[in-house]
Amino acid sequence: MSPLSPTRRRPARAAGAVLALAVAGFGLTGAGAAQAADPTAQVWITTPDGSRKLAADGSVPFTATPQPVDIRVDSGSRSQRFTGAGASVTGASAHLIRSLPQDRRDELMRSLFSTGDGIGLNYLRQPLGDSDFNAAGGFHSYEDTRGAFSIARDRSEIIPVLKQATGINSAIRFMGSPWSPPAWMKTNNSLIGGSLKSESYQDYADYLVRSIKAYGQEGIALTDLTVQNEPEFAASYPSMTMTSGQQAEFFKVLDRTLTAAGLPTNLLAYDHNWDHPNYPVEVFDGTRGINRVIGAAFHCYGGTPSAQQRVVDAGKRVFFTECSGTESADPATTFADTLRWHAENLVVQNMRNGGETVINWNLALDRNGGPHQGGCGNRCNGIVEIADGNVSRNAEYYVLGHVTKFIKAGATRIGSTSQGGGGVQNVVFENPDGSRAAYVVNTAAGAQRISLTDNGRSLAYTLPAGAVATFVWNGTGTQPPAGSIDPSAWYQVRNSNSGACLDAADWGTADGTALQQWACGTGANQSWQFRPTGDGNYQVVNRHNAKAWDVDGGAGATGDGTKVHLWTYQGGSNQQWKPESVGAGGQYRFTARHSGKCLTVQGSSTANGARLSQQPCDGSAAQAFSLTG
Repeated sequence: MSPLSPTRRRPARAAGAVLALAVAGFGLTGAGAAQAADPTAQVWITTPDGSRKLAADGSVPFTATPQPVDIRVDSGSRSQRFTGAGASVTGASAHLIRSLPQDRRDELMRSLFSTGDGIGLNYLRQPLGDSDFNAAGGFHSYEDTRGAFSIARDRSEIIPVLKQATGINSAIRFMGSPWSPPAWMKTNNSLIGGSLKSESYQDYADYLVRSIKAYGQEGIALTDLTVQNEPEFAASYPSMTMTSGQQAEFFKVLDRTLTAAGLPTNLLAYDHNWDHPNYPVEVFDGTRGINRVIGAAFHCYGGTPSAQQRVVDAGKRVFFTECSGTESADPATTFADTLRWHAENLVVQNMRNGGETVINWNLALDRNGGPHQGGCGNRCNGIVEIADGNVSRNAEYYVLGHVTKFIKAGATRIGSTSQGGGGVQNVVFENPDGSRAAYVVNTAAGAQRISLTDNGRSLAYTLPAGAVATFVWNGTGTQPPAGSIDPSAWYQVRNSNSGACLDAADWGTADGTALQQWACGTGANQSWQFRPTGDGNYQVVNRHNAKAWDVDGGAGATGDGTKVHLWTYQGGSNQQWKPESVGAGGQYRFTARHSGKCLTVQGSSTANGARLSQQPCDGSAAQAFSLTG
C-alpha cells in the first residue's frame, strides 16, 4: 500500500470480543416475499456505535409515501455486474489464521467465506511473492536465483488458507498481483524499487506464466492478473516503478506468452490510486486489439472514486483492488469512522462509478496492525483482528458483509437516485434470481427518514447517522440475463430452432467473415465471450479471430434483413447486443443496440451454413438461443 493522504486516513478496528453474527433469514421467505398487494423488504443494519452489527431489523412494507429523501429505483437503467468482494490473504494474514486453534480457525473461516452462516466473501487478491505484510523479515520472489522457480514458501501457510476458503466457498475468484519481479530482472538488482529491464520483458512474462500455472496446480485459478502493485510508488519494501508506456509494451509480450501457454487470464492495468486515471487509459491506447486487457484496478490512497469513470468511458471494466483501514486519531471512533468512510467510498461511490469489486487489503492482522515490514505508517487494520488466540471483527467485516451477504456474483447494478457527500447515499443491484438489494449509508450528521421507491411503491425507514443498511426485496418484472452472463467465460451460442451453434464461417480471420450456424463442435470458432459495454449491452467476440458480431453498414443500418457478420470491434452501437430472457430454460434473444431488432437465423433454417441477420423481434425459435460453457 502507498501512504494514505490526510483526507483518506479514516478506517477501522472493531472493539470488543468475538461477536456472533446475528443474521437470520437471509432469503426472502414468508411475509418477506414480495406480493402483488403488499410487497415488503427485509432490512439489515450496522450502527456506528457497534450496538447492532449486520443485525436483522425485520421487514418493511412498500405501503408508505415518498419522503423528501427518496431512493427511486430505475430497473431500466442497467450498468456493470458485480464480480465479488473480499481481501488479500497476505503472508501476515495467513500466519495469524494458521496460528489459531483448529476450532477457532474453522469458525473464523466459515464466518468469512460461508454463504450460509458467514458473509460469503468471494474474491481474493493474492500477492505473487512477498509484499510488505509478511510474517518474517526478509523479502523473496518465486525465483530469486534464475532458473530456480518455486512457490514452496506459499505452500506453508498461504495456500492452505486459500484451499480452506475454497473448500467453504468454491465460487471464490482470484487475482494475482506481484509487488516486484525477481531482482535479477530489474535495473537495480533489488526487489525494492528500480524498474524492469527491457531485456527482461520476456523473462518476466515467463515468470508470471509459471506463477499462474503453479497456483493452478494447487487448484487455485488466477482468473485476473495485474503485473505491478502500485507502479508509481517506489517503496521501502518489494516494489517497482513502471510507466504506462512500459506497462503497455510489457502487456504485448505477456499477451503473446499467455496465449502460447493456453492461458485465458485477464489483464488489468494500473493497480494504483484514484488520483491518476490517465495511466490506465494510456495503457488501453497502447494495447488496442489485446482483448485480455479488460480494464483497470484502483486503490483508495489518493484521489476520489469518480476517477474510475474515465475507465468506464473508455469501454473498459473497473476493479477496486485495495484499501487498508487505519486507526483514527481517537481510537474510540475508529469503528464509526471506518464504517462510514468505507461504505461511502469503497462500496457506494466505487460501484456508482463502475466498480465491479470491493477488495480490502489484509484479511487479518494483529493488535499492532502487523506483522508487517514497514508498509504502514499508521496502524493498519484487517477485516478481522487476531490476538492471543481470539478473533474480533473490524468495521471492514460489516462493510463487506452488507455487500456479499445479499448481492450475488453476477448481479447487475440498476439505476437509483442518491444524495452526495453528507447525505444518504446508495447503490442498488438486481440479483440473477430477480431479487434486489439496496446498500445505503447515511453520511449526514443526524438520523434521516428515507423512502425507497420501486415500481411505484414506497417503503419508509429511519436510518441513524453513520449507519449502513441493506434492503432486500423481490424485484418486479423479468430478470434480464445480463447479470447471469459471466464476461470472463467463453460460451457456445446454440439456436433453439436448429440446435446448431453460431460459428465463424470457414475459420475466417478477416473483417467481414460470415456469422453462420453449424453443427456444434469444440472449435474456437464456435466460442464466444460477452464483454459488457454498458446499459446491459455486450460486444460478442469470437475466440478464434477476436472479431465481434456486427450489423453490416454501421449504426445507420437499421433495415430488416441486414446481415450480421464479424468485424473488428470499434465501439459502434451496431456492434452491441442486449440479451433478453425468452421462455424458460435460460434462453435468450439478442437485440442490436442501434436498431432494437433481433439476431435471427435467416429463413428459420436448420441447415449448416445458414447465415444470420437482424429482423423485427417476433418470438420465433429462429431468434432464441441458449448459452453453454
